[in-house]
Amino acid sequence: MTLTSRLRGLFGAQDMTVGSPMFGLLKFSIPLLIGNLAQQMYNTVDAMVIGQSSWGDQGLAAVGLAGPIMNLLLVLFMGISTGASILSAQYFGAKDRPMLNRVVGAALFLIVVSGVLMTVAGYFLSPALIGLTNPPSPEVGAGATDYLQIFFLGIIGSGMYNIISGILRGMGDSMYPLLFLVVACVLNIFLDLALVEQMGAAGVALATIIAQGVSAVLCLWRLCTMRSVCDVKIRHIVHPDKALTRKIGALGLPAGITQMIFSMSAIVVQSLTNTLGDAMVAANTAVMRVDGFAMMPNFTFGTAATTYIGQNIGAGKGERLKPGIRAMLKLALISSTVMVTGILIFGHQLVGLFTKTELTISLGQQGLQTLALGYICFSVTQVLQGSMRGAGETTIPMWISIFTTVILRMPLAYLLAFLTRTAEWPNGQPAALFVSLLTSWIVGMLLSVVTYRMKWWRRKLPGDLGAAM
Repeated sequence: MTLTSRLRGLFGAQDMTVGSPMFGLLKFSIPLLIGNLAQQMYNTVDAMVIGQSSWGDQGLAAVGLAGPIMNLLLVLFMGISTGASILSAQYFGAKDRPMLNRVVGAALFLIVVSGVLMTVAGYFLSPALIGLTNPPSPEVGAGATDYLQIFFLGIIGSGMYNIISGILRGMGDSMYPLLFLVVACVLNIFLDLALVEQMGAAGVALATIIAQGVSAVLCLWRLCTMRSVCDVKIRHIVHPDKALTRKIGALGLPAGITQMIFSMSAIVVQSLTNTLGDAMVAANTAVMRVDGFAMMPNFTFGTAATTYIGQNIGAGKGERLKPGIRAMLKLALISSTVMVTGILIFGHQLVGLFTKTELTISLGQQGLQTLALGYICFSVTQVLQGSMRGAGETTIPMWISIFTTVILRMPLAYLLAFLTRTAEWPNGQPAALFVSLLTSWIVGMLLSVVTYRMKWWRRKLPGDLGAAM
């Protein structure tokens, strides 16, 4: 095989309905994992640069305070991306080009509509939402508001990247989104360094939206040039297929609700975190940035599961489903174990990348040590739930998230904080935040395993495919 053909195979759409499941998943997942890590670098670099600048822990706390609210208002993009990815995987697997073209058109139409809605809602709601979190100081609240408002002025770039990259991944193309993210990430770093001292949180937000805009344009270019797989037609965008548009929404709504639940619970818990002081807010920000990297293998193999299962169901190849799921579980468990080992060994140094304050570093290290086991549990959850999504079942993961996050985690965090009050920590000890989160992850894994093994949810699958999973 020539070098040119090897590169074409690596950078083209990946058909995971043929060949070794393990090899196909690795070929798809490695670029996706690197791409997810690069995407995580956006907010991480923002936090690192501002935390080490003259703005210090106050600037770091502002960026951290904005994070959960930013994620809350991004749920619409998350839902559209999930629905479009599932349908593009299934129609790509079925080799149904006309329907794939209509899915692309409907998704691009939804990008425009949702982008306008998110820009308006995010900009005008930011001050009120920041106020609801009870900022630890007026300066932190003001910085967080500036960060959010600038971010939402350029939100359509984030939406375009996430939705189009979801379509590309559904067609098995994980390499080009990776390359575009690397370009954007490097640009983001340079812009952060150039703008942070003069503008603080607003500067790192401006850097982020410029970089995301670049990655969005590049993704759109890639989609338009994939003429061997699909056609981007103006008529499909201006007059989208109404049935497919509704189906994208129906498939993606549970995923969007799940993300909304996570974000709303994070805002509620953030209110508790803010009562523990600036040092704890900054420490929690650092932990959540490291957490974002620790979660990347889990999210990667969850996405790979959705694409793999979707393509093979579309192709009617039930015999490939179980081997693929077993391969994904092995890969997810190995990668998450390696990641956890690194966190346990280098936790102090990792938190130290974000702050120079020793108390903040110590609190962050303790948080990472508490959460370590949870990352391994979450890897199982993501693969099983990703497999269910690929089969078109998106409501079960939503209900599990509602239970573990709303019914379990939030009340447990406040209960543990109440029970651990001391003279040093009159509003509760920091461990309350992390133990409650760890507990929700463990319970979520157990519920996912039990639910996945039940047969009733597979009734939606055609023929013998349900029995094959």
